[in-house]
Amino acid sequence: MTSQRRIISIQPGQPASDGAGVRLNRVIGGPGLERFDPFLMLDEFSTDNPDDYIAGFPPHPHRGFETITYMLEGRMRHEDHLGNVGLLGSGAVQWMTAARGIIHSEMPEQESGAMRGFQLWLNLPAKDKLGQAGYRDIPASEIPCINTASGVEVVVIAGEFDDGEIRQAGAVQRPYTEPQLFDLHLPAGSQVAPRLADGQRVMLYVYQGLLELPEAGAQPISAGRLVRLSDAGALHLASAHGARVLLIAGTPLNEPIVQYGPFVMNSREEIEQAMRDFRDGVLA
Repeated sequence: MTSQRRIISIQPGQPASDGAGVRLNRVIGGPGLERFDPFLMLDEFSTDNPDDYIAGFPPHPHRGFETITYMLEGRMRHEDHLGNVGLLGSGAVQWMTAARGIIHSEMPEQESGAMRGFQLWLNLPAKDKLGQAGYRDIPASEIPCINTASGVEVVVIAGEFDDGEIRQAGAVQRPYTEPQLFDLHLPAGSQVAPRLADGQRVMLYVYQGLLELPEAGAQPISAGRLVRLSDAGALHLASAHGARVLLIAGTPLNEPIVQYGPFVMNSREEIEQAMRDFRDGVLA
């Protein structure tokens, strides 16, 4: 029998506030980031109350990593010092490579209604941390969405989905960290078995319903919890009552991680240089 990936931990997100007071559920972030390498942070924003998001994220810097923003509902406007302007709508993704440095803002393009989605931080290898910054808007129409034989809908944002019957490349491919990012919609009674390379770090974030890992022997996993899995083995997901899940996987960089706020480098000295560069107006 093929061995299954083991559950290492199941943890809830923690309430947090960022930007100018945007309320978030911080799923990954803080001490022990090496456990999630190459991922640095995962925030979920989900509210119908404009007071929770209306202040947005005024101009702020980043260096040393990539940000992936995936919008489920709502409208957010991006502007940066490189002259990029983008409108992120429902179902769309913004992929920003901060690298050497970028100063940007993310402000709501609405005064009422729901604002729901995620922002994931993905580390860059040391050799690329001072490379050229980049930005890409990916509308929902350019993100592949497929249905498996059992009726599971898969939004293939990054990497390649493969369940042995269907293979579909995602909208984004990245070297070194080789991120896999899928939004899985499991209807009641469905199951799916994505194939992932051994050695990849794999996490599941349940954001709606109840998820089951039949071979793992765990109780159904409820919304708002992150499941961290072992780095090798097969993966079998199911849901008796329906679930929506982010599958996040990537190849660890196994490099030192030193973070100070919006800067993620490999040493304290590099962090101090980033702070000086930002202060002196030469971050990018």
